[in-house]
Amino acid sequence: MNIVAVASVMLATSCSTKHFVLTSVEGSRILIDNRYDAQPDAEATAFLAPYKHQVDSIMGPVVGEVDHYMVANRPESDLSNLLADIMVWAGKNFNERPDVGVYNMGGIRAGLSKGKVTYGDVLDLAPFENKLCFITLKGDVLKELFTQIASLGGEGVSHGVEMVISKDRKLLSLKLNGSDIDDNKEYRVATIDYLVQGNDGLKAFLKGTNLLSLPDKKYDSRFIIMDYFKEMTAQGKIVNAKVEGRIRVKE
Repeated sequence: MNIVAVASVMLATSCSTKHFVLTSVEGSRILIDNRYDAQPDAEATAFLAPYKHQVDSIMGPVVGEVDHYMVANRPESDLSNLLADIMVWAGKNFNERPDVGVYNMGGIRAGLSKGKVTYGDVLDLAPFENKLCFITLKGDVLKELFTQIASLGGEGVSHGVEMVISKDRKLLSLKLNGSDIDDNKEYRVATIDYLVQGNDGLKAFLKGTNLLSLPDKKYDSRFIIMDYFKEMTAQGKIVNAKVEGRIRVKE
């Protein structure tokens, strides 16, 4: 019985008898790792066998390969850089030429191990049904967006971004492709619909214009990521990404 069910029973009992009152709820995590593979439960293994075959057939196909272990960290990381770059890369399929890509750290739910990358790996990485989209921000609004990114300690931003932030998460300087941001110029941003709705503290997106949102499920970020890996594989490339100073914290 889960915690909610236990609480419901106890509350119902306390209401009817007035003898019991819920005073606290406690929980803990159980680490499930390869230690459990040493002595597998035969009955459980047999029960799961037909389902395992079906799941493996869906999750097992390889979509690409990475040359080293990648994980997301603030203020900048190889994996968050890669995902922001993929948002920009995807623009070519929609006659879009984004100036910058943004991908939220909170949406990155797993890392990528060195070697083959499967459908299941990407699903773990990007489990949400966030859709690719493109939006226009004026330069002053783009600065506002990057001020908000700084206040969060960093998000995934694409190649060409040069941010310097303070230890207390203030934006100190910002350049894009070596140039200062022009307050009156319009910049095209590639991101996901979750962020253009102003979520994760990125309220500046709500001031954007000319939104191109792609509602079809095939434009979920996970499928865009898979498409990227498949294209790199077709080109004989192993995917690489690195930390390159896109977001620096001033000491």
